[in-house]
Amino acid sequence: MSLKLGTIAPDFEQDSTEGKIHFHKWAGDKWVVFFSHPADFTPICTTELGMVAKLKDDFAKRNAKVLALSVDSADSHRRWIKDIEETQHVKFNYPIIADEDGSVAKAYGMIHPDAAANVTVRSVFFIDPNKKVRCTLTYPPANGRNFQEILRTLDALQLTDNYQVATPVDWKDGDDVVIVPSITDKAELKKKFPKGYKELKPYLRVTPQPNK
Repeated sequence: MSLKLGTIAPDFEQDSTEGKIHFHKWAGDKWVVFFSHPADFTPICTTELGMVAKLKDDFAKRNAKVLALSVDSADSHRRWIKDIEETQHVKFNYPIIADEDGSVAKAYGMIHPDAAANVTVRSVFFIDPNKKVRCTLTYPPANGRNFQEILRTLDALQLTDNYQVATPVDWKDGDDVVIVPSITDKAELKKKFPKGYKELKPYLRVTPQPNK
């Protein structure tokens, strides 16, 4: 069963390409983007893991770590990393969990038997510094993920945590946002949103992004 939003991400201790990882300790006070891939030496996964290596600094700027997983061995992962570096023109720079016994995949609901009985689907878990699952995305094994969308989602989660706003359709960092309907006091609105706002409806008030 897939994890519900707001639940604590299961802790685990498992081998990886960078040695044994105790997940909660490894995560520390960072956000974590934890994503699974169906198998080593597969074409779409090769492009995805290469892209994440290129974007590692972008995740770091957002106080986030990245962590990959498949049910193959650490030795297999290390051999595959050589292919990723060669074909994607990148230096690999983050760990891949070697979940050979499938225990982590099962805990996180990464195996969907009706879609693919023996491999993990392309799951993505956004986990905050309190170890809570804040967002999940699931793709079938054959469809690659858009990691710009994953960065955008991380931006939105962090923004809405820090300000009483929500992000509208197609929002990206720097765009206007929506004030949450629970704020109704005019003095409070003026204090919290000194840039002003435009009221389209009493429940739909648009304001410039507060942290820009």
